[in-house]
Amino acid sequence: MARPKVQLLVLKSFGANLRRLRVQAGLTQAKFAERVAVELRTQQKFEAGEINVPLATLVRIQNALGCPWDALLGQPKAKSVRTS
Repeated sequence: MARPKVQLLVLKSFGANLRRLRVQAGLTQAKFAERVAVELRTQQKFEAGEINVPLATLVRIQNALGCPWDALLGQPKAKSVRTS
């Protein structure tokens, strides 16, 4: 069964935020997965927006990153756009 478009957008947005925040924290996917007690492949799927994140895991992710919830769950930061 296909996922609704809104659910896909939410998963992709979360994945983009997770990746950005993890990289800013200077952590590899493997090190971060270890920190939040998930398999590496699961972490990769979170960042790719392929699977839902269980609530308990979401709390561990937020704690590991030490970021506000809206940084993790909000819309990803738009890249600067050049206008001429």
